[in-house]
Amino acid sequence: MAEFNTHYTRTPRSEKLKWVDHITRIMDNQFSVPGTTWRFGMDPILGLIPGVGDLASFAVSAMLILTMARHGASGKLVALMLLNVALDAVIGSIPVLGNIFDFAYKANSRNVKMLRSHYAEGRYQGSGKGIVIGVLIAIVLLLILMGWIMWQLVEWGYQLLASLF
Repeated sequence: MAEFNTHYTRTPRSEKLKWVDHITRIMDNQFSVPGTTWRFGMDPILGLIPGVGDLASFAVSAMLILTMARHGASGKLVALMLLNVALDAVIGSIPVLGNIFDFAYKANSRNVKMLRSHYAEGRYQGSGKGIVIGVLIAIVLLLILMGWIMWQLVEWGYQLLASLF
């Protein structure tokens, strides 16, 4: 994956965004399946740990979005990024299906690709401080949604087990 500053020479803080590329690579593309071009990262591996792994992946993705928002992503772009992460978090929290989904859907890489396109089109917005509070509120709401979904899944599993005995 190319470094940020080779694509974002217009941004005054492009050096600070290098870590976004690095973390995205770790989360989505760090490892490869030998003999193939198929890559995966820590996101699907963390997703194998019920509940905690999905929350950890979500937290990393949220921090990446906050960083991108502070470095010029528009409100519309941040909303699209949050939708990517929400989809990844909600579907990723479903047992088995979510694990398979996590290996294929790389929300962080999609978000970085959208940011590159955003910068390449010259739509850099400045510091983005105005939308950071909105992003934080959206992240909290997504965490609450994920917690509720996990609670429902645990409750359903408990009722299923109780009906068997």
